[in-house]
Amino acid sequence: AVVVAGVALVTGIGVYASIPGKIAMSTGNDTSQKGRGEDHDASGHQEGGHQNENSVEMSDAKVAASGIEILSAQQATLHDSIILNGILQPNQETLVQVTPRFSGVVREIKKRIGDVVEKGDLLAKIESNQSLTVYELRAPISGTVIDRQVALGEYASEQKPAFIVADVSTVWVDLSVYRRDLPRVRVGDRILIDVGDGGKPIDADVSYISPVGSSDTQTALARAVIRNEGMRLRTGLFVSARLILSARQVPVAVKTSAIQTIENRSVVFVRLGERFEIRDVSLGSRDSEHVEVMSGMRDGDKYAAGNSFVVKAEIAKGTATHEH
Repeated sequence: AVVVAGVALVTGIGVYASIPGKIAMSTGNDTSQKGRGEDHDASGHQEGGHQNENSVEMSDAKVAASGIEILSAQQATLHDSIILNGILQPNQETLVQVTPRFSGVVREIKKRIGDVVEKGDLLAKIESNQSLTVYELRAPISGTVIDRQVALGEYASEQKPAFIVADVSTVWVDLSVYRRDLPRVRVGDRILIDVGDGGKPIDADVSYISPVGSSDTQTALARAVIRNEGMRLRTGLFVSARLILSARQVPVAVKTSAIQTIENRSVVFVRLGERFEIRDVSLGSRDSEHVEVMSGMRDGDKYAAGNSFVVKAEIAKGTATHEH
């Protein structure tokens, strides 16, 4: 008698072993392949979700249409400053009140408010009450007529200015400083004046601080004298100014408008190709325009500065779609 202890049959890739009481099939290769496939699917799913939640595709055209400003993180100077309110005033050192020498009746008026005059130009003719003769009122300096207190046929008094002529090539900026800020303000301090016309701020220095204060406003006056380039400055109008107290350079900074908050984290949207990536940042010192980035960004990284909230909204929409 012949006893067969075992028979092995090879069919394709399956190896069948016939052992008394058992028939088994080795599927190690299939299992490993299946495991890799499952891992790949899971990994792929996880990676896609990560991308949707942490970045968003936006073409350059869409960025431009949305008004998103793209800037580069870079070194910046941060300023400790205080905001002051003020008013533009005529420079009293280049202003003349033109008063009649003798009282009388105004017979002719040659200039009105806003007219530019040269020294010696005729302003008006007045008939004197004393001699009944007509004498001339002329401009004592070159400048602009900023006020006129007489009209044709009216009585002009030697006690009251008939015209005010001022050289408006320079003006005063009179700023109100509250009591708590007075110890920090010094003559020579730098100020940046915003005249409210959308133009570039004017750089100037404090030239005078009043030794007395106002009982009504509880403020003291700080003044700067500035050139009136292009007649941009009009006396009587309000302005605001940022008085610089100190300055410090930081290696990496971004615009304050770039900082957004997501889940109580401070983030910046960094531009990578045609997408924005959420970048968690650690922030340091700041002023009204810039904030220091301690970590999370490097010098030269491009980011969404203006209208960064648009990027935040796009990322939120993408996250909601993914969860759905």
